[in-house]
Amino acid sequence: MTLPGCLWDDFSSAQSCNEADSIPSTADVVIVGAGLTGLWSAHYLQQRFPLWRICILEKNSVGFGASGRNGGWCSSLLPMSLESLEKSHGAVLATAMQCAMHDTVDEIDHQITALGINCDFHKGGSIDVCRSQSQLQKARTRVDTARRFNIDADHLRILSASETRSVVNMQGALSAVFDADSAVLHPRKLVNGLAQSLRQRNVEIYEGVEVRSLSPTRVHTSKGDIDTGVIIRATEAFSSSLKGHSREILPLYSLMIATEPLTQTLWDDIGLKDRTTFNDGRNMIIYGQRTADGRLAFGGRGAPYHFGSAIRPHFDRNIKVREMLEHTLLELFPILQGTKFTHHWGGPLGAARDWHSSVTFDRATGIATAGGYVGDGVATANLAARTLTDLISGQQSHLTTLPWVNHFSRKWEPEPIRFFAVNTMTKLASIADNREAKTGRGSQIIENLLSRLTS
Repeated sequence: MTLPGCLWDDFSSAQSCNEADSIPSTADVVIVGAGLTGLWSAHYLQQRFPLWRICILEKNSVGFGASGRNGGWCSSLLPMSLESLEKSHGAVLATAMQCAMHDTVDEIDHQITALGINCDFHKGGSIDVCRSQSQLQKARTRVDTARRFNIDADHLRILSASETRSVVNMQGALSAVFDADSAVLHPRKLVNGLAQSLRQRNVEIYEGVEVRSLSPTRVHTSKGDIDTGVIIRATEAFSSSLKGHSREILPLYSLMIATEPLTQTLWDDIGLKDRTTFNDGRNMIIYGQRTADGRLAFGGRGAPYHFGSAIRPHFDRNIKVREMLEHTLLELFPILQGTKFTHHWGGPLGAARDWHSSVTFDRATGIATAGGYVGDGVATANLAARTLTDLISGQQSHLTTLPWVNHFSRKWEPEPIRFFAVNTMTKLASIADNREAKTGRGSQIIENLLSRLTS
């Protein structure tokens, strides 16, 4: 049976691309990509420079990529570890990066409240459940590491088995890590609300405009060229299709399912009263949330990487991954047996070769970039936008000293090397999880290899 697509699109019928007939020949700032990075960047730049002409160019429609299709986690998670940041930049800047992410969740709440955007935002924290001794040990290590970087229990702490069940009654839960700096939201409502606010402030958004290449002070598009002082490339996974950038960002697919609205009896058993987002400690990442209308929206990795970094609409669905997600959700919450699954969708997220997100600005060329969020982009995009605004304006701030500023990752390997490497990594993660499910023990060899592959 074919299910409807993205759950988040149900609330609005205005998701089709409104193709622009023409674009301006000049602008002060041109932003390529109308996802969260592009929209937030326009928001902060317009606030600081209200007289600037700011144009956003989008090949499809606003929020078409991961920004409008993600799992709705607005968290302080980063794709790079504190240890890796410490190794490159020192403990002080590693801590500063994490603290900036903690602040970002509240900054988003502040901004959407000020703008009057109702996107079902609720800060109920996030819970990472441990369902094996191996996962429990990794959770303790995670919290111990956080303490070493001065992240205290107000932000991150270990829960007992009973405390875990009081938050979420997940099958086999032994313990959990609770992250207080995490919220849940409706991604489509957020991107639509931001776009509406920007248009009201005379920021120009042009949909159906394909950007073919970038050069200093000029953007080359399917509708002509635009001369500009500043260019922000905010294309994340779709950067791989931009001329000259095919190996900078790898598009990895993450897919989701959603249940029908659940009864109060089911919710009384499952928990998540505070709409706490949830996952567990397996290698093959999963993630879920209780939506404002009482569904479980649940996603995970496991979809194949496609040769040549290909991105196609039919990749947004995968029967095997859908079945795996349904099976996993029923395994975690057996009480859901007999529940209908109503939606299935997905899309690509962007990964740099070293799994290190970045914000860059070259004043000589006027070209800025942000991305490589590896699925943690809902909040990270906001921090990136504020950082870009400071960099572009020339303002020195605590944001411009963060360790992701002007970080450059090496390029991904050419094909077919990356095709085999990335899909092998996915298989290894699955093998390690299956072994742990059967034996209760993790595979140190595989996990070390996965760590090396993802830097």
